[in-house]
Amino acid sequence: MTAIPLHQRFEQIEQNEPFSAPNLPAPLKITATPYQWCDPSQIKLREWVYGRSIQRGHLRAVVAQGGAGKTILSVGEALCMATGRNLLGQTVPGGPKRVWLWNLEDDGDELARIVQAACLHWDIAPEHIRDRLFIDSALDGAPLKLASSTNAAGLVINRPLVEALTDEMKGREIDYLHVDPFVSSHSANESDNMEIDAIAKEWAMVAKKSEAGVGLAHHISKAGAGEATAMHARGAVALINACRSVLVLNRMSDEEAKRYGIEDERRRRFFRVYDDKNNRAPPSDKSDWYQMASVSLGNGINDDGDNMGVVVPWSPPDAFDGVTADHLYRVQCLVSEGTWRADVQASAWVGKPVAQIMGLSSEADVKADRARINMLLRTWIGTGALVKTEGKDSKSMSRTFVEVGEWAVQGVPPTSQGVVRKGVEGEGPAIPHHTSPL
Repeated sequence: MTAIPLHQRFEQIEQNEPFSAPNLPAPLKITATPYQWCDPSQIKLREWVYGRSIQRGHLRAVVAQGGAGKTILSVGEALCMATGRNLLGQTVPGGPKRVWLWNLEDDGDELARIVQAACLHWDIAPEHIRDRLFIDSALDGAPLKLASSTNAAGLVINRPLVEALTDEMKGREIDYLHVDPFVSSHSANESDNMEIDAIAKEWAMVAKKSEAGVGLAHHISKAGAGEATAMHARGAVALINACRSVLVLNRMSDEEAKRYGIEDERRRRFFRVYDDKNNRAPPSDKSDWYQMASVSLGNGINDDGDNMGVVVPWSPPDAFDGVTADHLYRVQCLVSEGTWRADVQASAWVGKPVAQIMGLSSEADVKADRARINMLLRTWIGTGALVKTEGKDSKSMSRTFVEVGEWAVQGVPPTSQGVVRKGVEGEGPAIPHHTSPL
């Protein structure tokens, strides 16, 4: 383009001559695409790889605190998909899948310990996963840097790696690739929404072009040290926005442990998972609970060897398992014959007649029984079978008492808190994978 001298431009303005610059590009034209009506019954069905959290051609994130169970859960899911077995309560649509775990912070030996411990627990043999499970580790010479960012060059996508990765996934017919952790798969500014959005969209294109699901394990920020949600994921929110599903892991809290009668030293073996952003699956109002079982590899000389954690499904105990209307009726009879307090510290605590009828201990040190008694009482008071009243004790002190409300109907069982799952194959958490916190 030829520059127009400054004095000539002023002359054009003074003479009211229109200003024009030679060789300008043609105006850009944008055309809106009309929607093409179609038969809804002919629209392509969504393709699920695992449960309702891994969808073919889309991203998902798995968000949790460090050490909460992300890696052993990902291995458990991988073995479910590779074997086609419902080990953790999630179906594997269409049978066994090909799964690729790419770990960027554990070495091959540690990953082998986790995999083999799970195989021991679930009786998985080599032929059950042959040619369907692939594992790589950055610590063993398989780095994965999809993008980098510098002040001079800005964000640069590693195009050769993206193309080679996509080709390998298509060639191996990989159904699901899990990258752990996401932060190690790039060297961009993790707090920059524009850069993280570009990287996440690149991963989404890998998923789409390879027709596979892609999972990105991610840590939560320090601000999310309590109850974690998708919004507690560290760095830019663009990653969460780009994912179709965001699983969130939370360890069992002190309050939950007390509710279920779990001793504090065992509390950290339990965690729950819910999908904080699954807009592709039916809603659910319960978390999926898991327990870390200990499995010995038998690789020691003078002892049993390494003990590894294996994820198994777990369900909170149902206080009403085996409880009938007759149990409630007999509790009401005892309550009606005495004066009972709502205060758990009182010598005449109303939990004592409940313990007597149910064959439980009301002692404070028997936490599981005490937790069950409290759950029964909360429900019966909530339904009106028992009622709280205010009154005076023998010393004219104001107290809260518990009396009989609406008497139990014979043959009609009390309302249950939920269905107990036994934690065996096929009887774990129900689809979808969410879900939401208890």
